[in-house]
Amino acid sequence: MSRRAAVLMSILAAAPSAAGELAPTVRAEAERLRDAAASGTGALALARSLALEVGPRLAGSAGDRRAVEWGLRTLRSLGFANVRAEPVVVPHWDRGEAAAEILVPHPQPLVIAALGGSVPTGERAVEAPVVQANSLDGLAELPSAAVAGRIVFLNGRMERTRDGTGYGRTVEQRTRGAIEAAKKGAVAVLIRSVGTDQNRLPHTGTVRYEEGVTRIPAAALAAPDADLLEERLRGAAPVRLRLRLTPRQLPDAQSANVVGEVPGGERREEIVLLGCHLDSWDLGHGALDDAAGCAIVIEAGRRLLALPRPSRRTVRIVLFANEEFGLSGARAYAAAHAAELPRHMIAAEADLGTDRVWQISSRVAPAALPAFAEIAALLAPLGVSAGDNQANGGADFVPLRPARVPVAGLQHDASRYFDYHHTANDTADKLDAAGLDQSVAAYLAFAFAAANTTADFRPAPEWPPATP
Repeated sequence: MSRRAAVLMSILAAAPSAAGELAPTVRAEAERLRDAAASGTGALALARSLALEVGPRLAGSAGDRRAVEWGLRTLRSLGFANVRAEPVVVPHWDRGEAAAEILVPHPQPLVIAALGGSVPTGERAVEAPVVQANSLDGLAELPSAAVAGRIVFLNGRMERTRDGTGYGRTVEQRTRGAIEAAKKGAVAVLIRSVGTDQNRLPHTGTVRYEEGVTRIPAAALAAPDADLLEERLRGAAPVRLRLRLTPRQLPDAQSANVVGEVPGGERREEIVLLGCHLDSWDLGHGALDDAAGCAIVIEAGRRLLALPRPSRRTVRIVLFANEEFGLSGARAYAAAHAAELPRHMIAAEADLGTDRVWQISSRVAPAALPAFAEIAALLAPLGVSAGDNQANGGADFVPLRPARVPVAGLQHDASRYFDYHHTANDTADKLDAAGLDQSVAAYLAFAFAAANTTADFRPAPEWPPATP
């Protein structure tokens, strides 16, 4: 037995210094893993492989099928155990063509992208006057007579924030805009792209519809084109616009969650889950969203596999299907693993790009907060601060909430993420090697410590009711 293996065996056999705390030797090994990863990893190569060898991978598409093959091939080649594709039925929406132009008072073409799931305008297009609202609340204040028969322009601007909260405050105009506009008789809806850039590249993303409400076409304007339309609407002359969208909703398709494991030891039935989503929108490479996240969790898992002795608990890597267009993979995982969800100790998802983790928060049983604080302290040398106990854990963990699976939120710096999010500019050149390495170090130290602590993070406090 090598000296390193002997040291690690003593680490994992050692008793903790106090109930719910990490053993000092476990802490030392977590620090060693952290520091080694921070000095360089293979995450960039993994992210580039998914982004460039597979490319766009919208649910149901040929790229989606290639992504599943990539995930299986990659996890098997790296030595993960129990690698499998767990079947998921996903929607299949095809973007078709999109065009818009101001007709009066001064003709101008506009750069747009259909929102995911939008219905078509039909081959003849929609021609109508435009009415503007700066938010859904502003739309609600307009009388129906001012909206009926018009194209609604929702002009809310997203604020650039480090924690991404600007997105949460603005995205509802994309998700619910078509519903609220249709309730007042609108014939279509255009939104200012939910993003922080000024590039002439629109941001796509899912639009929702509601039973009993007419489904109207929905698209996003690139920021400069939204500025142009806003300027025209400030004038005295009415603005009339033509919009043509030709998307198709095709039959549902087969996809899969790709799963691999780092088997545990004495408590192998308990699971520390690291997740990302394998799919992407169809405009760019899906590099930041979410090849970066997949690379982070796969590389963290690969480094755990290299240890000479297993951790106490199993670390499971899940590359979720169809996060972007309805959480199909997340829902399928929750259903397929319902019996073992009570054995999920904690889960963390990487889905906010390539830049450094700056905060770690939790949603764990209150009694476990001192133990989680110890894990958080392991990340402090990486520049990561401790947050609160209100983490949401990531979109793919929403279906796990009824089972009260604990989650950790490793918050990446989102300052530039929404410049590229859901656009044709989400390409592999935006990946940052140093940011990926620091992120791997953070996820790795977290996962190793969570897999070896004697603390029990279950059950998570209940989540507040979802906003309609």
